Amino acid sequence: MLKQRVITAAWLAPLTLAGLFGLQGTAFAVFTALVVLLAGWEWSRLAGLDSTRQRGGCVLGLGVVLLVLGWLDADRATWLLLFGGLGWLANLYWVTAYPERVAQWRPLWVRLAMGAWVLVPTWVGFNVLREAGAAWLLFVLLLVWGADIGAYFVGRAFGRRKLAPSVSPGKSWEGVAGGVLVSSLLAVAFAIWQSLSLGAAFGLLAVTVIVTLASVLGDLLESMLKRFRGLKDSSQLLPGHGGILDRIDSLTAAVPLFALLYPGGW
Repeated sequence: MLKQRVITAAWLAPLTLAGLFGLQGTAFAVFTALVVLLAGWEWSRLAGLDSTRQRGGCVLGLGVVLLVLGWLDADRATWLLLFGGLGWLANLYWVTAYPERVAQWRPLWVRLAMGAWVLVPTWVGFNVLREAGAAWLLFVLLLVWGADIGAYFVGRAFGRRKLAPSVSPGKSWEGVAGGVLVSSLLAVAFAIWQSLSLGAAFGLLAVTVIVTLASVLGDLLESMLKRFRGLKDSSQLLPGHGGILDRIDSLTAAVPLFALLYPGGW
């Protein structure tokens, strides 16, 4: 398994970085759309679609939506990010009371709708941040990865109080605090690098804390759906790593929220 993970990472990491930072405009939109469509294929399985034809139809519908959205202006993109933000409030409501509120999202159409307000704003958020500059996209990626690393090591060393034992027993409040600490330090370093004013630096720090907490929710949401469906991974598209959603679950919450909250004047 370790060998397979290393092999997959060896081609996946450079491909991802080349796509995210080597492409711009339409090429970048197409690249991120392909990632989101693959995630949509996996989401259809998490939602409860087992037929290949049904899952293919779901992906086709998502593709049509992304194609139409490609012609929208920036103001409409903001509305889509707001739509995603409201959706994540619903996700928070359900994750924090799993399994008591399962009946509210058990219907297939609710879980498919959940996928819409998770995946579509993710695609919009990636493109908004890329248009704002590669530095902002890099920052939110490092924020999520840094928070994940901080949560892992602090949680292993000091984790005592479980965060969401019914959803993900391994996560702890101490781990979340460690993740927030790492991402906050990153925000300070980024503010110095970008020569931000004191007010802008505090603003970035506040947004960073909010987005870090949202990234944890993104991870928990996928864990909840996998637990409900009795699945270990979202798919086997990435040998040794599971599926696309297993790699971007935190980003599906962090990217659109950061794109919505970041002040363009920084």
